[in-house]
Amino acid sequence: MASVTARSLPVHGNVVRYDEAGADSGGPVVVLVHGIASRAAQWHQVMEMLGETCHVIAPDLLGHGESAKPRGDYSLGAHACGLRDLLAALGHDRVTLVGHSLGGGVAMQFVYQFPERAERLVLVNSGGLGPEVSAWLRAATLPGSEFLLPLMTHAWVRGAGGALGRLLGKARITLPPGLAECLVGFASLADAATRSAFVHTARSVLDPRGQRVDARDRLYLAADLPLLVVWGARDAIIPVEHAGLLAEQVPEVRLEIFDRSGHFPHLTEPRRLVEVLSRFLTETEPAALDPASLTHRLRSHHPA
Repeated sequence: MASVTARSLPVHGNVVRYDEAGADSGGPVVVLVHGIASRAAQWHQVMEMLGETCHVIAPDLLGHGESAKPRGDYSLGAHACGLRDLLAALGHDRVTLVGHSLGGGVAMQFVYQFPERAERLVLVNSGGLGPEVSAWLRAATLPGSEFLLPLMTHAWVRGAGGALGRLLGKARITLPPGLAECLVGFASLADAATRSAFVHTARSVLDPRGQRVDARDRLYLAADLPLLVVWGARDAIIPVEHAGLLAEQVPEVRLEIFDRSGHFPHLTEPRRLVEVLSRFLTETEPAALDPASLTHRLRSHHPA
């Protein structure tokens, strides 16, 4: 097992915290991007195994985890730019991107904006592939949600949750790892800066009717990019049907459905995910895209 090391780096005056494993492995650089109200730490089990053969980096996106939470832009484009700048500062020009949930949207936006920097793309229960999403996330975009969330994350609510957790522990009942991670993310919203970043991030990609950012109409631009899609069949946040529809639209995609997982396959079945990722990395050649290839595809698809 590779060790996971916590590091941080100031980027444009904001401290970005990231975890790293396998820096001396000599393998490809793999970047793991978490979802909304989440953090890099949820990838640790994957990093320990994947770090034996790959150089793995998992950042806390701005507004999340232990990274800075400035008053600023939390759109997909801004997150993609922040990811590009972090990797450039670390000296990595070309990477394989693995994005979970919101992180999938960030990864797709990264490929769209900086095609020359992407070698492969992996989407894990990804956002940005259809309007359907859980009611809880849609509710976070409603007017006034920023005033309701402080009440929902008040200390007495979190205290009651902690008491319930201790009671379940005494009864030797273990929460599913995906649910436990959701509770950690919910508890993080008690911090005002984190809560503000969450609301701005949610409203940049969602509205009360669902996801309003859809990458499917532009995936033809990355036709030469190796693409792997992993989905938990029991996902209650973003439906697994999105994976099947994507596979129909992009015949070259590799599709893996994890029947025992929900929204967090990397927490419920980390070893299987590492096996799938390792096979994908071994069996595919890194893409060599550039802005000229994107321009060619755009002009071919939309002739003047």
